[in-house]
Amino acid sequence: MTQVGEYTSLAFLLPSAAFVGYLIGYLLDKAFGTHFLYLPFLLLGIAAGFVQLIRQVTRDQSDDSS
Repeated sequence: MTQVGEYTSLAFLLPSAAFVGYLIGYLLDKAFGTHFLYLPFLLLGIAAGFVQLIRQVTRDQSDDSS
């Protein structure tokens, strides 16, 4: 049951990381008067979400094999 909760949280991890990256880029765009910073920060958020997803899955696999 614990793993179900952990994997359910992963379903929210990737979209929330992408949203936070977009939000940071959007706010920087507003602060500096630009129109392009949202895109690199969105991509960084997506990458951070995937990194965390991979870390969680590899940690669960190593826990299962021990």
